[in-house]
Amino acid sequence: MRWRCGQAYGQDLRDRVMAAEGLLHEVATRYGVSVSYVARVRARQRRGVTAGAQCNHVPLRLQGQESALAGQVAAVPDRPWPSSASGSRGSMVVG
Repeated sequence: MRWRCGQAYGQDLRDRVMAAEGLLHEVATRYGVSVSYVARVRARQRRGVTAGAQCNHVPLRLQGQESALAGQVAAVPDRPWPSSASGSRGSMVVG
């Protein structure tokens, strides 16, 4: 899968670019990023800013409901997987 405009780089790629040595265009070519991105990463390094995990500032949908969810899961007994002898491989009717 190729990188698309507007899509963030993965944390592993950002870490590798930060650790890379060489000229700006050499590092950019090696990792398939723009020269300006490598320049920005190095400027952050000089200022002492580390590459931390990205945060999208979206709150978790189920945050604070862990105990209620655990109670619901505990209240429903485990259902066995359908046997392969039933003839329908890979499908399961839920309900």
